[in-house]
Amino acid sequence: MKKLFSFLLVISLCSWGAVSSAQDAAMIEATKKEGKVVWYTSLALPSSTMIANLFMNRYKGIEVEVHRTGSQRVLQRVMQEVSAGIKNVDIIHTSDGGHFVLLRKKGLLTKYLPKGLESFPSGFKDKEGYYFGMRATLSVIAYNPKIITDKEAPKSWKDLLDPKWRGKMVTAHPSYSGIIATHVQAIVNLYGWDYFKELSRNKLHLVQSANDPAGVVASGERPVGANGAEYFYYKTMKQGNPLRIVYPKEGIPLVVSPVAIARDAPHPNAAKLFMDFIFTKESLQAMANLEGLYTGHPDVTYPKDKPKLKELNLLNVEAEQLEEKNAEIKKRFVEFFGA
Repeated sequence: MKKLFSFLLVISLCSWGAVSSAQDAAMIEATKKEGKVVWYTSLALPSSTMIANLFMNRYKGIEVEVHRTGSQRVLQRVMQEVSAGIKNVDIIHTSDGGHFVLLRKKGLLTKYLPKGLESFPSGFKDKEGYYFGMRATLSVIAYNPKIITDKEAPKSWKDLLDPKWRGKMVTAHPSYSGIIATHVQAIVNLYGWDYFKELSRNKLHLVQSANDPAGVVASGERPVGANGAEYFYYKTMKQGNPLRIVYPKEGIPLVVSPVAIARDAPHPNAAKLFMDFIFTKESLQAMANLEGLYTGHPDVTYPKDKPKLKELNLLNVEAEQLEEKNAEIKKRFVEFFGA
């Protein structure tokens, strides 16, 4: 009886595998007929083009058209095209989870579960199945060790309020960057808006992207980054630039960046195939290798000199809160920092 059961199980698994392979082959053929997939993304250009090239090398004859800009600009473009009846984008990716709550509420996303997501942490998955965390980064403090000694460098968010840093800091902007929008809300949850009111007295230099502070700090123009994408600081440091990263013990904003298929995706099969590819270990490991980005894939490994997420005190912000507070974040930031 046991032998019969084992035999039937093998037959069943083989049959399932054959069906699955046939479905995969059919999707690939349908995708080739569509010819391309259009991706609106806030992922830094080196990583987004790398993923696109990996996909195109695997699936010959299918083009990935990458449109890269800041998170807020991605959302703005999507909404403008929806209003104008333009159906151009297939895949949407930003670093602001609130965007996807908004898009889901407006019925502008397609429900699709990419392969392999079962093993990802719950924080990387929309419960309703519309969007999923492609990557995760941290918003941290950084400084230039050629100008500021390790001993005098800021160690916490509250240290940045010290008047000695007046005119010496740079901040990215939540009206451009989803990472910084998440950062602002995480710190507001921790200390309230009075923190930013006090921080603004130190006359910070304003830039757009969460990646921009790395260059400003490394050049010495402003030797302290009051926030910014940890992975880009790390990458800039590994290129030989003078940078040190600080992971504040009172908490570090964790930014999970979702990706989803647009409701009116003009290349629906290509969109699904590309979504499946994004969440493969090959794709996510390549991101981790190139820029030290964190992912939800349990088998992806990271550089030994980067901290593990479980070792850090992480500040999580729910996507629903980001969507609810979106206008307030931008308005009050401008109110305090003047731009």
